[in-house]
Amino acid sequence: MGSHLVVALSKEGRPVRALYHRHPPESLARLPNVSWQQADLLDIYDVAAAMAGVGEVYHCAAVVSFDPAHKEKLLAINVQSTAHVVNEALQQQVRKLVHLSSVAAIGRSLPGQEIKEDNEWEESKNNSTYAVSKYAAELEVWRGMAEGLDAAILNPGIILGAPLNGNWQEGSAAMMQVAAKEFPFYTQGANAFVGVHDVVRAALLLMKSNITTERFILSAANMPYRQVFTLMAESLGRKPPHIAAGPLLSNIVWRAGALRQALTGKTATITRETARNAQLQCSYNNEKFLKAFPAFKYTPLDLVIKEMAQHFPNLNNAAANS
Repeated sequence: MGSHLVVALSKEGRPVRALYHRHPPESLARLPNVSWQQADLLDIYDVAAAMAGVGEVYHCAAVVSFDPAHKEKLLAINVQSTAHVVNEALQQQVRKLVHLSSVAAIGRSLPGQEIKEDNEWEESKNNSTYAVSKYAAELEVWRGMAEGLDAAILNPGIILGAPLNGNWQEGSAAMMQVAAKEFPFYTQGANAFVGVHDVVRAALLLMKSNITTERFILSAANMPYRQVFTLMAESLGRKPPHIAAGPLLSNIVWRAGALRQALTGKTATITRETARNAQLQCSYNNEKFLKAFPAFKYTPLDLVIKEMAQHFPNLNNAAANS
């Protein structure tokens, strides 16, 4: 998401200060109007230096993981880094902050119910550690708004798009890897999905608007995971999933993955959290953003996935790297 946003901002011709943690992205190093700066968002001095003289802030940085070994890391980094950005935005008196959150920060719905922006967070075993960390990080933004910060929040569904750094091993890009390997199982779950370019356009529109102290769900469609993986497989010319995996089989799969990870050190694609969440049927209402920006149109998910497939590496290379 951050990389795609930097590309879009570069095209607008305004000076952009983009942050990286350890290594500058080689593929984006020569973008016009963009200066790259190393920063650790857990270091308040780095954050102060990075935001000095900045008028508008897009906060997209977060750790995304469903590995139970990363629980404390997610809770510490995602929350504290956001607190530092919010505090410095208040100190620098920036014009506006747009915070990229997640529908996970809003919580889960009961069967047959649709989640809206005013949904109240509830503690639940169905909330992943990532969801808890994003909810707590969002609270820091709301705290900043209560202290006078002009800010607004975007809550996208699962963001689909080709990674600009070529890494198809992480995030939603890894779903294409699963489809490419013709993983035969599908679950009964559903979630909100949205294309990365739509999220970027929404962030730019929100920043340019006078809207503050609001949050918006971004979702092109609520779609079953089976349908998403089927579209991905078909776009790659591969066999789609065809075996229903209920809770029992899902538990067997994630336990097998955990054992493989323990023996080989290779990160498991399916964990206890992802297996559990893949069974949940969640539905999110996207009307609020469309009412605020009537000209905005979502890209159909089948077109988003076709574009991903066009950038997906050779299947033989993908299999060798997986």
